[in-house]
Amino acid sequence: MGTWIRRSIAGVAVGVLAVTTAVTGAVTASALPVYPASDPDPFFTAPPDVANHQPGDVLKIRKMPPNLYFPGSEVWELLFRTTDSQGKPIAANTTFLKPPNHQPNSPLVSYQHIINALGHKCKIATELYTTDPLTQIREAPGLNIALARGWAVALPDHLGPRMAYGAAKLGGQITLDGIRAIQRTPELQVTDSPVGLGGYSGGGMATSWAAALAPTYAPELNIVGAAEGGAPMNLGKMATALGTNPHPAFGLAMAAALGLEREYPERMNVTDQLNDTGRWLLSMIGNGCTNEIMFWGLGRSANEMTDNRNFLDDPVAWQVMDENSLELYPGIPKTPIFEWHSPTDTLVPVDAIENTMRRYCDAGVPVQTLLTPSPDHLSAAVLGLPQALDWLDARFRGVPAPSTC
Repeated sequence: MGTWIRRSIAGVAVGVLAVTTAVTGAVTASALPVYPASDPDPFFTAPPDVANHQPGDVLKIRKMPPNLYFPGSEVWELLFRTTDSQGKPIAANTTFLKPPNHQPNSPLVSYQHIINALGHKCKIATELYTTDPLTQIREAPGLNIALARGWAVALPDHLGPRMAYGAAKLGGQITLDGIRAIQRTPELQVTDSPVGLGGYSGGGMATSWAAALAPTYAPELNIVGAAEGGAPMNLGKMATALGTNPHPAFGLAMAAALGLEREYPERMNVTDQLNDTGRWLLSMIGNGCTNEIMFWGLGRSANEMTDNRNFLDDPVAWQVMDENSLELYPGIPKTPIFEWHSPTDTLVPVDAIENTMRRYCDAGVPVQTLLTPSPDHLSAAVLGLPQALDWLDARFRGVPAPSTC
């Protein structure tokens, strides 16, 4: 199926690599990726024996001060063992919220935030306690709807220790291992909780990958539903839209190229191919959050970033993008899906979403699709979230999942 789909989009292949390979060429990986500056908080440093632990094992845990976003809720931080895209052990973190009306083993929602970022200052765990208005979390207040229902909430930092923006499959694995870690911690009182997944845009990408990977990666988890909105499900198609010509969101495309290089340093050669303009942009966004990435990349294009005019001819980069494109992943979720997006979204390829949901429907997965009455990507997030939470509530109550297949 993956090969067939890839060939079927060959007609739009011109420029598909314009983001993730506009700055590549034949992969020689002669230059190291530019990794994020170290996190100043030693809590997030992996212990030397991380490889001796199993995925989902808790490495460190601490209770955090009360948080203004979530009045009355307990806040915990967990560092746990997970697996990177090469199958190697790494440490990642998740934030756990327990509301004051929580009952043991009541529902647990893992909500994957939008993290369009390359720097550790942009992690959810950090942004929850920052006073910087440029990095405060816009989605967080909406989660009080879930907390008011007595649900516990997990907020994983799904880009991992390298802040590997664009590494979608990694985000799914981190999400699942974060749930494992929380349920392996008795004092959090969710050991036997039913689990729901939720997230939009980049968070929707981690959510959708977690749902698709769960049957093989974490089959023991009792995931009753996944609500995923506006999820990029084909990186190649998205690269075509954002990278070939000047685009207001080019910064996100550049950030994804740099993030994939961090996660696949032996297969992606981005930094070594940058010209002066590309190196300048890297210096401006290499530790940046969404606002910085969008601002400095505004109206730019891949052709400005490199003097290499053969950047399209890199089959290895194609392969990396395919491996992180859910449209091409043959696995099928075993949990019902609620999916929402704007039918006129110009940032995320809508046809990739439709193709993926159609494949799930054909496999017998209950899929409910909501098309929001909004013309753009971001407003759809707000319009769909309340219905997504209501849909999850029904799954937690054992109501059979509806389907619009």
